[in-house]
Amino acid sequence: MNTPAHSRKTRKNRHPHDDAPDTSWQFKRIAELPPCPEREELCRDVICAWIPMADRLARTFRDRGEALEDLEQVAALGLVKAVHRYDPSRGRPFESYAVPTIVGEVKRHFRDHMWGLHVPRRTQELRNRVRAAIRQLSFRLDDRGPSVEQIAGHCGLTEEEVKTGLEALESYSTLSLNAELPGADGDYSLLDTLGAHEPGFDRVVDREAVKSPLRALPERERQILYLRFFHGMTQSRIARQLGISQMHVSRLLSRACERIRAEVEDVEAGRAA
Repeated sequence: MNTPAHSRKTRKNRHPHDDAPDTSWQFKRIAELPPCPEREELCRDVICAWIPMADRLARTFRDRGEALEDLEQVAALGLVKAVHRYDPSRGRPFESYAVPTIVGEVKRHFRDHMWGLHVPRRTQELRNRVRAAIRQLSFRLDDRGPSVEQIAGHCGLTEEEVKTGLEALESYSTLSLNAELPGADGDYSLLDTLGAHEPGFDRVVDREAVKSPLRALPERERQILYLRFFHGMTQSRIARQLGISQMHVSRLLSRACERIRAEVEDVEAGRAA
């Protein structure tokens, strides 16, 4: 049997939430009541009546890295907020108020909890616009995909903004350091490419820091430091080699070290200032 044209048109243009329940009288009563058990009971009834709509909205965000059950919970939270904040006296249908509230709650969840790294909100918005543009243009272009210039022209962004959005597409989740590198032979992970702490670099920095103070020391004190720290000689042996007392060697050694330390600390303090 052929379906009348006007019936087909009606079903085609039907809004996905046209089967929503009529809860106008509950909202009217909620607005009249102060906080009380009856008001809470009415709010629960309204939430239960509209929860299928919230679930449908949650399903539009599936396949984005979050479990559908979690998305439905977030959408339900948005519905609860919409029910408690809705003011029927403004004449606005509840659905037109609830839908953006629920969608906003889900998007906020993705923004605040799903990114592996902190990404500025503007960059997240660019990512979403670029991703949407790529999907739309992919149906019109060949298998090569849209270029940066084509994406920019489609969504009204500059090419630099498109590049930022493209980079953010790869930054939604972090890569484990134990992840195996593509094309690597054997068990070779990203962690294996990272450098380790190298004590030799610290020694180079320390030597450069004391080079100038060492040059400013008297010849005898430089010689004592050289014999003590580069040849590993004891103070007694240094004293015999230089023909002075061990106590004098100790005093000169302490004075030289203290002078070098003071000059290095002064230089570091000046850089910090």
